[in-house]
Amino acid sequence: MGKFMALLVEHDPVQREVFSNVLKEDGLEVLECSTAEAAELVVATSGTELQVVITDQKLEGRMSGSELAAFARQRFPHLKIVVMSGKEAPRLPNATCFLQKPFSPSDLVRAVRA
Repeated sequence: MGKFMALLVEHDPVQREVFSNVLKEDGLEVLECSTAEAAELVVATSGTELQVVITDQKLEGRMSGSELAAFARQRFPHLKIVVMSGKEAPRLPNATCFLQKPFSPSDLVRAVRA
């Protein structure tokens, strides 16, 4: 079996790099996208190898993180989804984890591994 595969969606390149490094240090294989539209394509074409989607709520483009979460939940009902935001939690699909920014690296790993 391959590594635990995560899809990280963050429009800010610095935050995306930091979050990606945290996840990689924990042994995850990380695919990175800067928009929900790109991530939607990854989710639509992935199979069981994708095990978690981690997305910021505020993204460039037409979709928000919560809209991406709803798409991913509909496509894969048991997929682990984490939505991050510096603001209050948006309306999220059932069984979606919310992380309030700022958070510690261990908070991110715990949310992904929970």
